[in-house]
Amino acid sequence: MTFLDLDSNATTPLLPAAWDAMRPLMFDHCGNASSAHAAGRRARQHLETAREEVAGLLGAKAEEVIFTSGATEANNLAIFGLVGSIPGTILSAPFEHPCVVEPLKSLENRTFAIDSLPVTANGTVEQRGVLARVTADTRLVSLMLANHETGAIQPVRHVAKTLPKAIPLHCDAAQAVGKIPVNFADLGAAALTASAHKFHGPKGIGLLLLKKGFPFRPTLFGGHQQRGVRPGTEPIPLAVGLAVALRHAIAEMSANRKKWLELREAFLANLREPYVLNGSPDGLPTTLNLSFPGCRAEVLLMALDLAGVACSTGSACSSGSLLPSPVLAAMGVAPEVLESAMRFSFHAGRTVEEMADAARRVTECVRRTRGG
Repeated sequence: MTFLDLDSNATTPLLPAAWDAMRPLMFDHCGNASSAHAAGRRARQHLETAREEVAGLLGAKAEEVIFTSGATEANNLAIFGLVGSIPGTILSAPFEHPCVVEPLKSLENRTFAIDSLPVTANGTVEQRGVLARVTADTRLVSLMLANHETGAIQPVRHVAKTLPKAIPLHCDAAQAVGKIPVNFADLGAAALTASAHKFHGPKGIGLLLLKKGFPFRPTLFGGHQQRGVRPGTEPIPLAVGLAVALRHAIAEMSANRKKWLELREAFLANLREPYVLNGSPDGLPTTLNLSFPGCRAEVLLMALDLAGVACSTGSACSSGSLLPSPVLAAMGVAPEVLESAMRFSFHAGRTVEEMADAARRVTECVRRTRGG
C-alpha cells in the first residue's frame, strides 16, 4: 500500500536544490559569520546574500530580515517585542495558531487584556469589526495572513491600512509565504513571520520581518547579531537553504497554483460520501478542511492512518489535543460539523492519480466509520 501524505501544512519535503546549496556550507565552508578571519568573512557573505535575496523576494529591506529557528520563535519575538511594557488591550483573531495564542495567553497573565476579533462564517475576520474595537488602550493587533486549518486568507492589508499608525500589526504568514504573493511593504504590517519547512526549505529556520519605526524590546540577550533582536550565531546553511527554497517557491508559484487546483479538484471529485467544506473556497488552494457528519474526527484520523493516508484534525502544534478545533468553533459551525472536521493539505509534488486514490481511501474510511 502506497503511503499518501496529505498533511503538507504540517511540513513539506526538502527541496533538493536547497540541500545542494546547504551541504558545502555544512562541511567545507563552515565559518562563523562573526569571525574576523577569511572563513568568517566568507560565511558573512553567504549570510548577507541570503538575507538580501529573502528581502527582495518578500518586498522587504535587508535590514528588516531576522533569521530565527522557525515561525514559533519569530512570533514570540514579535509579540513580546512590539507589545510594550504598559498594560493595555491586544486585538487578535480567535483562530490564530498556537504559537501566537500561547504568547498572548502569557501576556494576559501579565495584566494585558485580549480582545477577540469577530469572525465571519467563512473563517475571515470582519474588516469593519477590527477598527471598531481599537481604543486608546490598544497596544497590538495580531492577524495571520492565511489560516492553517481552513486556508482562509485574511484581510491583513486592509486592517493594517486602517489602523492608527502608532499601533503595530503582527502577522503570522507561515502558511501563506510561498503559496500566495506576499509583499511586506505593501501589507503594511510591523512584523511578519514565516517558517522555511512550510515551503520546502529546511526545518529549524524561519524569519521575522521587522519594520523599523515601532518601539521594540528584545527578549533575548547575549550577542550583537541581527540588530540584537535575535542574538546568537546565525545558522548560515539553513538561511541559505531557506533563500533557495523561497526563490523556487515564488518562481514556480503560478504554475504550482494551477497544479494545486487540479489536485484539489481530483480529490473532491473522487469523494463519494457527503461532506461539508469549511472555510472559503477562495482560500489557499493547498488546503481543504472537510467535515463528515456522522464520524468522529479522531476515529476517522486513525482509520485513515491505517489506510495509508496522512492528514490531521488541526495544526501539528496542537495535534496532541483531541479537543474540537478552535478555528471552526470561532466560525460558529454546527456541533456535528465541528466534531467531524479533517484537514487535508498537499504540495505540488503530488499527482492527480494520488489525490484520486487518497479520496477513494477517505470515502471507504468514512463509510466504515459512519457504519460503525
